[in-house]
Parts: sequence; C-alpha cells; structure tokens
Amino acid sequence: MQTQKSPRLLAAAVILFGIGMVAALALLLPVVRDSNTAIVTTLYLLALCAPLGFVLGLVFALLSGRRSR
Repeated sequence: MQTQKSPRLLAAAVILFGIGMVAALALLLPVVRDSNTAIVTTLYLLALCAPLGFVLGLVFALLSGRRSR
C-alpha cells in the first residue's frame, strides 16, 4: 500500500477557508465593528478568502476525482 501525502491545493484551500471564516466571524463582534475603519476593511478583505478557499476545494475535488472509463 502506498501512503499519499496531502496535496498542496487542498491544504491551501483549507487554510484560506479557515482564515476567511475566522475573519467573517470576527466582523460580527461589536468591538471590531466599532473600531478603526482600517481594521474593519482588513477583516472584510480577509473574509473574502472563504469563497476563494471553497472554490479551490472544488477545483481539487474535480481534479482528483476518478476518471470514468
């Protein structure tokens, strides 16, 4: 049996999705919303990593799927 290492695309997808979800949840906190505009803008841009990670995960799933004969 061969052991297969986790592909980099999947790791990147999981990391980006996690960063995006943490940033999106941080935007819900009143302390963050009432703070500096630069912090809110930065968290908003980081929250956009969640859909990007999701798309990368879909691309990985499509590329690693079994091919029909």
